[in-house]
Amino acid sequence: MIEIKDLSFHFGLRTLFENANLLLPDGLKVGVVGLNGCGKSTLFKLITGELFPDGGKIDISRGTQIASVAQEIKDPSKKLLEFVLEAHSEITRLERALTQDLSGEKMAEIYDRLDFLGAHSAKARASAILSGLGFENSDFERPLKEFSGGWQVRANLAATLYAPSNCLLLDEPTNHLDLETSAWLENYLAKTDKSVLLISHDRHILNRLCDKIVHVESNGQLRMYNGNYDSYERTREAEQEGARLAAAKHERVVAHLQSFVDRFRYKATKAKQAQSRIKMIEKMGEPPAVIKDPEVHFQFPSPAPLTQALVTIEDGVAGYDDKPVLQNLTLRIEPDDRIALLGANGNGKSTLAKILSHRLLLMGGKMTIAKKIKIAYFSQHQTEELDVEKTPYEQLSSLMPDATETQIRAQLGAFGLNKSKSDTLIGKLSGGEKSRLLLALITKDAPNMLILDEPTNHLDILSRQALLEALNAYEGAVVLITHDLHVIEMACDTLWLVKGGTCQIYRGDLQDYKASLLKNNDKGASPASDKEGSAEARRRTAAQRRAELAPLKKEIRELDKKMEKLNHRKKELENALLVRYDADNSIELALLGDQIRDMEERWLALNEHCEAVMSGGGDA
Repeated sequence: MIEIKDLSFHFGLRTLFENANLLLPDGLKVGVVGLNGCGKSTLFKLITGELFPDGGKIDISRGTQIASVAQEIKDPSKKLLEFVLEAHSEITRLERALTQDLSGEKMAEIYDRLDFLGAHSAKARASAILSGLGFENSDFERPLKEFSGGWQVRANLAATLYAPSNCLLLDEPTNHLDLETSAWLENYLAKTDKSVLLISHDRHILNRLCDKIVHVESNGQLRMYNGNYDSYERTREAEQEGARLAAAKHERVVAHLQSFVDRFRYKATKAKQAQSRIKMIEKMGEPPAVIKDPEVHFQFPSPAPLTQALVTIEDGVAGYDDKPVLQNLTLRIEPDDRIALLGANGNGKSTLAKILSHRLLLMGGKMTIAKKIKIAYFSQHQTEELDVEKTPYEQLSSLMPDATETQIRAQLGAFGLNKSKSDTLIGKLSGGEKSRLLLALITKDAPNMLILDEPTNHLDILSRQALLEALNAYEGAVVLITHDLHVIEMACDTLWLVKGGTCQIYRGDLQDYKASLLKNNDKGASPASDKEGSAEARRRTAAQRRAELAPLKKEIRELDKKMEKLNHRKKELENALLVRYDADNSIELALLGDQIRDMEERWLALNEHCEAVMSGGGDA
């Protein structure tokens, strides 16, 4: 059990935690969420003792063994399997002790202890974890220094999972994983009986694994919610709406009382009643605090319509330096296709994305591209090519020399980069902000097809949701590579499997694919079957759902903007009437109230309709 009592922690003048409290019983799987920079990773470091609190304390019950992923590898010359095995320090120590000159009795004690610890199966357990995380058997004897940074992170994760513990602290564990290894990790964590504290922006994993969600609040508090992420989101939205309504009611009552006071406090016959109302206002105190989470919206520009196939490939061969990576490619992309590319890292997904975007030419075969087509290609590596000495505004304006300042800022604003961020040096932007900038740059010409290679890396959960909604509202074709299952499930109708040196349509759905990965067989790629029919039906349903949601979401956003303007005007009129009564203002205020109420009713009806569509209720 972990108990956080009155925790306070500051970075300079910035407060991350202030008298925060939290109780984490044993055996729970808890997702930790909050805005980037709110202190989630710092909380983990406080729990593990890497950092010390400025106030309060963290009590960890006796017998709790915490394992967390190391940030670096101390000795990169170690071989991979040896490195993972040494994470069980007691087995390592006892096995080394056996090489010394010991009495028979002492050796018997050590062997008994090793047997109790399961040393005989240690290599098998470590090897299974490494294989699940994507390593080949041939990698086991390679020194860690031969692996890239991302694969070294996987090695550290493998060591953490293998180490003896009953509590795992995992900070964005899927960041350097592909969809295939993410699915394995998700299944591994679902089956473990250990406590798990998980920082993640992957909604699918938070929904599948978590019993509770801890939200790191902007006021330095820790708030626990029951259920998975979807449940947390519904509860939090209901709380915020309740607080908003309570604050609005408080404001109306105070305004009504104050209006009476202002009119009659100096009138002898009403002075006593006015004083009574002053006391009532004082007794009511401050209005309830309304904590509104920030809203993030992305918007892809609408492309010019094209009726013919966007891209067709016949008997294509793709590769580098005369070495084929993919062969026998026969593919076709229509103007409204939503395609997700499946397949383990290294199988050629990114190679295919480069072929489709015309950044890599076929070595053989034929490729036909529609006339007047515009293609946008996103790769995380492109963020490294941004000019860090320029601002986003300067970078985009250099690519749009004929555009006005308003047009340039509107394009940046469509991806959440306001004026302040647009005028900040790119070198000072976060990874997520650079990804947003890249999306703004590649879509400036209203492309007919988006090819997105891991666009969700560095995006927080709110930005991922904004990306998903923007993809669903986008009117062109999408080819998507991502390890975020939630985005694939909600945005894509068609699955292509890149495997065995080629790419072909996958005949199942994501559930089938995950099952095939975990069972290590190829049944998901088998010819059409009853299961295929059900998968096709599910994909058609998903497409219809997206088509139905897009106009609803658009109207909700428009209503939000209109209500914000009307409420601002309402506030102005109320303040003006408090100073001096004016009949015209009073009439306008009454009409505004009616408009706002009608809009609120429409807003609620639209949101209920969206929830019904998302849950499969259609036109409920």
